[in-house]
Amino acid sequence: MTDVISFPGLGLQFEVSRVAFSIGSIDIYWYAIIIATGFMLALAFAFKNFPKFGVDPDRAIDVVFFAMIFGIIGARLYYVAFQWDMYKDNLMEILNIRGGGLGFYGGIIGGIIGLIIGCKLRGQNILAFLDVAGGAVLIGQGIGRWGNFVNSEAFGSNTNLPWGMTSPKIAAYIERHSEEVMGAVMDPNVPVHPTFFYESLWCAIGLLVFCYVMKKRKFDGQMLLFYLGWNGFGRMIIEGLRTDSLMIGPFRISQLLGALMFIFAVCAFGVAMKFLKSELRPEWLGIFSETEKGKLVAAGKWDYKNNCEKTSAEKEETGENEDGNDN
Repeated sequence: MTDVISFPGLGLQFEVSRVAFSIGSIDIYWYAIIIATGFMLALAFAFKNFPKFGVDPDRAIDVVFFAMIFGIIGARLYYVAFQWDMYKDNLMEILNIRGGGLGFYGGIIGGIIGLIIGCKLRGQNILAFLDVAGGAVLIGQGIGRWGNFVNSEAFGSNTNLPWGMTSPKIAAYIERHSEEVMGAVMDPNVPVHPTFFYESLWCAIGLLVFCYVMKKRKFDGQMLLFYLGWNGFGRMIIEGLRTDSLMIGPFRISQLLGALMFIFAVCAFGVAMKFLKSELRPEWLGIFSETEKGKLVAAGKWDYKNNCEKTSAEKEETGENEDGNDN
């Protein structure tokens, strides 16, 4: 399970192993560790910023749980749906997530569904929560791509650029697969685009822009649209270089979805800004955290049962002093 990944043009070489360590007969993979690290840092970002968006951090924990479970289910079902021939004769293999096979966009779709359900059950503003989630996903996505580096996967077509990468595993993959499957004529002896790195770098730049725009946002949902547009544009370009994409006929599914996300985000942002400048502005098109309710929710002072501010007795019962802080 060891591979030697080289960047000939840069004179760099790394010996990598899929397995980080073992506990008895159970192998713990670097991919899992990297994904878990990205997830934890994404959570740290989200919980730091929840109050700024009018989200109750205590109740957000339950929402995150729903989003995580639905995200995993969605990612698996997405992959299985487009690789059905691999599973149709052995349905139990669908449950073997350790064997690999998760679709990014399926995870996003499932996560959003879980987030909406969680917000409804826990009384949180859906658009505000989705805004924070956009930044968190950029972190998890950017870090998670380095799991592809360890696995020598998610690479692109041949390139003569200085940062082109190669390895025995990559060469073997190219030799095993046809031009039709990879979507390009490939030479196993020539380096390939490190598309995992392109996407990771795109997410890192996107996060910096996200944090800047976040402070100047005009309405809830704007940061979600930023994420959809930024990620969609990046995937639309980067996915065109990859050789292991899920396909629907001659088209790369992620590339199509990326283009649709970008177009939707740009159009939705334009419509929202037009409404903001008109007399037809809907009530929900604003910033929840700037409302009185948003401030109370973020501070944990909102009585969800009676849809009003907590009474002094309720604050005392939950351990809050007059300033709204915990004793």
